[in-house]
Amino acid sequence: MDINYEILQFYAYKKIIKRKQVKYIYDDCIRLDMAAEDYMLAKGYCTQVTALAALGEFFCMPYCEMGMLEPDKSLLGGVSYVFMRKHKIVPVSKDKNDVMVFAVARPPDMSAMSMVSRIYCGPCDFILVPSVQIDIFIDSMAAVQSTANALQDLQQNGGKTDTKPVQKNELNQVEENDDVINNPSVRLVDSIIREAIPFRASDIHIEPFEKTVKVRYRIDGDLQLRAEFSIESYPAICARLKILSGISIAERRVPQDGRISMVINDTDYDFRVSTLPTVYGEKFDIRILDKRAFGFTREELGFTEEENVVVDRILAHSCGIVLLTGPTGCGKSTTLYSFLRELNRPEVNVITVEDPVEYTLHGVNQVQVNTKANLTFAEALRSILRQDPDIIMVGEIRDEDTAEIAIRAAITGHLVLSTLHTNDATGAIIRLVDMKISDYLVADAVVGVIAQRLVKRLCPVCKKRGRANEAEMKILGISEPVTLFRSQGCRYCGNTGYKGRIAVHEILHMTDDIKRAVSDGLPAEKIRLLAEEGGMVRLWDSCKNLVYKGITDVSELMTIYNE
Repeated sequence: MDINYEILQFYAYKKIIKRKQVKYIYDDCIRLDMAAEDYMLAKGYCTQVTALAALGEFFCMPYCEMGMLEPDKSLLGGVSYVFMRKHKIVPVSKDKNDVMVFAVARPPDMSAMSMVSRIYCGPCDFILVPSVQIDIFIDSMAAVQSTANALQDLQQNGGKTDTKPVQKNELNQVEENDDVINNPSVRLVDSIIREAIPFRASDIHIEPFEKTVKVRYRIDGDLQLRAEFSIESYPAICARLKILSGISIAERRVPQDGRISMVINDTDYDFRVSTLPTVYGEKFDIRILDKRAFGFTREELGFTEEENVVVDRILAHSCGIVLLTGPTGCGKSTTLYSFLRELNRPEVNVITVEDPVEYTLHGVNQVQVNTKANLTFAEALRSILRQDPDIIMVGEIRDEDTAEIAIRAAITGHLVLSTLHTNDATGAIIRLVDMKISDYLVADAVVGVIAQRLVKRLCPVCKKRGRANEAEMKILGISEPVTLFRSQGCRYCGNTGYKGRIAVHEILHMTDDIKRAVSDGLPAEKIRLLAEEGGMVRLWDSCKNLVYKGITDVSELMTIYNE
């Protein structure tokens, strides 16, 4: 029997596909000359993780996450990164019987065995690992090694750098000659930026102190030290970063902002660069903007089925203002972009005004704020209203003028989406009133407010189940102990106990009762009580549900409680 057919039958047995789909998929595999597992992934029948787990069981091979393995660095030294990436294979370890263990992305065939024999001629064992995780591992190893080599060369070179202007192509991406690329400071800056990608960092902090310079990455909301080097090399690093981001090299007394566009592993990234003069030199913060991150669905962002029902009602309005609230870095922009992707249709005119434009949406007219040219949020909004818009997205309501124009646009037949910095949903109503917007206008214009926070996900590998103690029971407000999960720490999560983050929401839908309460000028507590009676779930309760499900823990719940 054909191996493709056998694999498809096993997928049906594992309930990844239905029995009646086997024949159709098998015929398609023959017609397209594709392996069954490749076809399943391409057509979206399964994810790489679920497919590989089933394949491992089918071929009687162990399966695990790459982060759970600890490859022997002495073995890695004998294999090029190019070879490992091309053939999706990583040598992991060799036991006392000289059996070499390899991590591979698919069950090895004769061609793969031939490749393995180029590395090792003895007995071999194989562990199945998702292909994307092998790529991330290789990228991280290559970047760490590149950073170390560049730093060593820079220190030996006395901190010299090439400060010639760089050339940029029509996509604003850097094009440089070999002499510039091989300069130690250039390679170090490039390595620091590239190393942050496989670690899922959101920001890179480069901070000068009296004798050293520290490089820290913000990963899952926390800063982690990744490198440290002598202050003597810092002028070269500063010059390189400023040249790359289009910032004036001569100016060191005032903060500056710039931007870098790079293609890393065939993926487009934007980097927002900000400088800040300190007593020991200029501090750099580099915000990493992965353009793929703005393509999430609501489910991937953490919206539950019940929350999606309320969001659907809010976004169904043809006019009014929808507000997202929360602190900086809580994912408001990502959520706004996901809403815009849903609302963007050929029959509507969508215009945004942002500072800066973080992600370009096909079919959406996006305006970049330019304060030097007096193009503020308020001025841009006034012009947008003369462009016959149906939907307007305002990156942030920062002042009274912007708030007033946005509210006026909402009550004159436009759907407006924007953000505010408030702690909860009802706080957005009070904030608009504080911006001197009349109570009756706020009640008439606002159709919904979504407060959002990001909490850390417990590492799925090392999280530990246990009974709630007295302190946890008191925090949760329960009298009987329940089963909870707690963070531990392992290699897979970098010994943090957490892997990734998920959003929790508090969604306020403006009902008639709430509109009357706002018009009457009732305090925030009364408005909140009405909203909760109407079904609004507080941020605290949303996060508590995740604690009970084992997605996060009580310590993350306390970050919301303490606010």
